[in-house]
Amino acid sequence: MAQLCRDSHRFAELDIEVLIVGPESADSFKKYWEKESMPFTGCPDPMHKVMNLYGQEVKILKLGRMPAQMLIDKSGILKFVYYGSNMSDIPGIKDVEEVLEN
Repeated sequence: MAQLCRDSHRFAELDIEVLIVGPESADSFKKYWEKESMPFTGCPDPMHKVMNLYGQEVKILKLGRMPAQMLIDKSGILKFVYYGSNMSDIPGIKDVEEVLEN
């Protein structure tokens, strides 16, 4: 999430709304969001309904849920999907910009 936070100004410039979905309870999620002053909207998903709907993988030997990044346009069309193979495998802003250009 640090990478997303670092590029938050660029997402705003590109008219991209970032929504972070996490497996924590609503209370844990809220505490983390306030502590870290997260610039994005957060959605707790303790029952994993949203994460399962979008096919986010779980790899127990790699400490749980793998990163998944999706770009959904304003009409609800999924334009970009990336499933990370480890916790640091997250596309950068340049990858997102490339998708938007095409």
